[in-house]
Amino acid sequence: MAQALALVKRELGTDAVVLHTRSYKKGGLLGIGAKTVVEVTAGRGADVGRARRLANPSVRAAALPKRRPTITHADPKEHIAAGDLIRKTYAAAKAEIEKTQQTQAAATAIMPVPAYVTTPIAPDARQLAEEMSAVKHLVSQMMHQQKSDAAPSSLPKALSQQYATLIQQEVACELADEVVNKVRRQLSEEDLHDEDACFKAVRKELASYMPIDADASEHKPTKDGRPRTIALIGPTGVGKTTTIAKLAATFKLKHKKKVALITLDTYRIAAVDQLRTYAGIIGVPLHVVSHPDEIQKALDNCKACDVVLIDTAGRSQRDDQRLTQLSTFLDAAKPHEVHLVLSSTCSQKVLMEAVQRFSQVRTDRIIFTKLDEAVTFGVLLNVLGKADMRLSYVTTGQEVPHQIEPGCPNRLAGLVLGLEVGERRDS
Repeated sequence: MAQALALVKRELGTDAVVLHTRSYKKGGLLGIGAKTVVEVTAGRGADVGRARRLANPSVRAAALPKRRPTITHADPKEHIAAGDLIRKTYAAAKAEIEKTQQTQAAATAIMPVPAYVTTPIAPDARQLAEEMSAVKHLVSQMMHQQKSDAAPSSLPKALSQQYATLIQQEVACELADEVVNKVRRQLSEEDLHDEDACFKAVRKELASYMPIDADASEHKPTKDGRPRTIALIGPTGVGKTTTIAKLAATFKLKHKKKVALITLDTYRIAAVDQLRTYAGIIGVPLHVVSHPDEIQKALDNCKACDVVLIDTAGRSQRDDQRLTQLSTFLDAAKPHEVHLVLSSTCSQKVLMEAVQRFSQVRTDRIIFTKLDEAVTFGVLLNVLGKADMRLSYVTTGQEVPHQIEPGCPNRLAGLVLGLEVGERRDS
């Protein structure tokens, strides 16, 4: 390589520029005895620079001046001014970047922590969260029990088992304490150790906390001589239309009453068709009302009936405007009974919110649906105690006309104590 560079310098002079070098083997047999050859591509510096400028169209005009430019020395003051300008520009840009970073840091510092995580939770994480919630609830109950006179450690074994069932069924701790303490005072020492005696006593005491609607089974005539007019209201998806079909079939087939149906549910797609199908199967007339002014005419057409059932559109308990509209319809219909239909699959918080929101509409009775799908029944007892309304009916499935029955405190109390929906146990 040194010999090649010396040769380039001798041939092209001191302004020679090496453009490319490569080494390769030459001669020999199968690479044996081959000599290394060095190839150097070079040119004069002035020629190379001129060739590059000519190859670039954007600088070709500058590369071919008509006359040789005069070389002058720049004024030192111009270098100083240019340096200052660069420093000032850099300083301004740096200050702007630092300001932006400080603003972002301050915004991050004062940003509130989100109340809920929006990132989708994996199934395992969701299950863990549910289990943690259940553990917290259990710990809370255990802490209450330690302070309570009705704690399992202070109760006979048989009564302690009933108390534990009440807590597992999510009966309010204060109510569970009250019920068990009353039973302990009522039973003899011998009965307190008898499982069956404790079960019956606790169930009887629980039943006393459940007000029922006697009219649901007695079917007394109305005082004003009008057909018994019953309206069903409630949130969406609780089963109002199916329940009203069951009631219509029960009144006609079992109690031999003349029944008519009125529906106000013209909002939900196919809701009228669904109820019309039920009415056709049962053999009762159906009247469709879309405005409050039309209700009186529909009621006049039902004067010859014994019972008039009014189906309403499901309303979100948070939609005040729709609730006000519902109240207007009911004021025009003047029903004898307004039943709030609630699903027993909902949590106590959801049920109580529905009770509170629908209180602006006159309600005096509760129907619990979907008992066959409920996980716990203690919340139903808690809601009845706080809602100040009577229990009229419960439904235990979707079959029409079956799987509906008048509210029975002893029956619901048995469910709270762990009986299955279809299971019976003598009092």
